[in-house]
Amino acid sequence: MLKDKHILLAVCGGIAAYKIVEVASRLRKAGADVHVVMTEEATKFVTPLTFQEITGNPVNVSMWEKVTNWNVEHIALATLADAVLVAPATGNILGKIAHGIADDMLTTVIMATTAPVFLAPAMNSNMYTNPITQHNLELLAGYGYKIISPASGHLACGVVGVGRLPEPPVLVEALEKHFAEAQDLAGKKILITAGGTREPIDPVRFITNKSSGKMGYAIAEAAAKRGADVTLVSGITNLKAPANVKFTQVESAREMQKAVNEVFPDTDITIMAAAVSDYRLKEVSEHKMKKNDEELTLELVKNPDILQGLGKIKQPNQILVGF
Repeated sequence: MLKDKHILLAVCGGIAAYKIVEVASRLRKAGADVHVVMTEEATKFVTPLTFQEITGNPVNVSMWEKVTNWNVEHIALATLADAVLVAPATGNILGKIAHGIADDMLTTVIMATTAPVFLAPAMNSNMYTNPITQHNLELLAGYGYKIISPASGHLACGVVGVGRLPEPPVLVEALEKHFAEAQDLAGKKILITAGGTREPIDPVRFITNKSSGKMGYAIAEAAAKRGADVTLVSGITNLKAPANVKFTQVESAREMQKAVNEVFPDTDITIMAAAVSDYRLKEVSEHKMKKNDEELTLELVKNPDILQGLGKIKQPNQILVGF
């Protein structure tokens, strides 16, 4: 699961920094390409040379050091990483990341990366339970950072409580689990519909269903990240098409039906999350309608039921989900 994965270890200035040497060793033995970036404070606990010998790669500490492997170190590291593990994640570093402070190599790399970032908090119990720390963790979780909860036990400060960095096997397992889950849909072809359809009344007016499209887009993004070959057929929304997704935009229910029917026979899973208009205008005006009359009567006819149509041709090996 970790073979040939580029793992970036971001080591902060906590006493538990010594444990990350074993994490680096375990990752290397699992076949990962391990890189390390450290804060200046972390080097007071473990030397960069230790990590360099364990990983076989240069260790980055300062923004101003010359590193020959990359032209722009922090961007290259951020781009290289398949996953980032920040451990031990001190209260200071959590606050800086949560509020967009990038004043050293480590925080700059974190801000620049699009890879999943795992945070393993480790600190004194009172610091961990402090409302500020908890608020920062909530913010970070909301931003999509993955929190590895600290363990309870004897802490370096002499107290017993929560705030202990999990043991190296636990940290490595969190990364292994991520990559195991990340590609569990590899080889699957998934079709997803999203957004609301529009049925024209005239060239400037239409009837529609209220739909943000957010659910369908989120499903498509998640499926793509898990390795699926995703096709997203969407009505008009204000959303940006997810990365690594085949995207088709349509307007009316019949356009959506056509696009879906073209792809459906070759899909493994179809998820119908669109808000499809049940009716359309029997006759669409070619010109903008005048507002002369006090009342306006529109004659509607039923649109095709896309989901029902797919149900009639679905094969036993296909999964069809409708909302």
